[in-house]
Amino acid sequence: MQRVAEGWKQRDVADFLGVTERTVSRWMAAHRDGGDAAIAARTTPGRPPKLSKRRERSVLSWLAKSPRAFGYETDLWTTRRLAEVIEKRFGVRFNANYLAAWLAERGYSPQKPETPAVERDHPAIARWVAEDWPRILKKRATGGRTSS
Repeated sequence: MQRVAEGWKQRDVADFLGVTERTVSRWMAAHRDGGDAAIAARTTPGRPPKLSKRRERSVLSWLAKSPRAFGYETDLWTTRRLAEVIEKRFGVRFNANYLAAWLAERGYSPQKPETPAVERDHPAIARWVAEDWPRILKKRATGGRTSS
């Protein structure tokens, strides 16, 4: 308020503070309507968070669970799915694209689990582990010599 009263342009004040001109304009209007008390009542600039800290922790804890626990058919979390669960549980809407940025701010990155090869032969793998692997370990322990 002081800078604008000194003749600074709202745009310059906004640039200096790292906020939008519209925010400075709202602050000026609040100051005109309610004085210094109206400005002091605003503890943080911008829009209040959509989720409380407690709800935020709940949402992040869901990521450790399978999406199947929330009614989905696969184990892949997507931002769209997470947005749907948040809306169902808390009645709060998130854009899936914004939710990706929201998660990134909290240290989460998009990851897709590896899918096992369709050609994977489980009986052959089990046979190799049971028969060949012990033989290889025994050979390694004797320095490459096998006892017959």
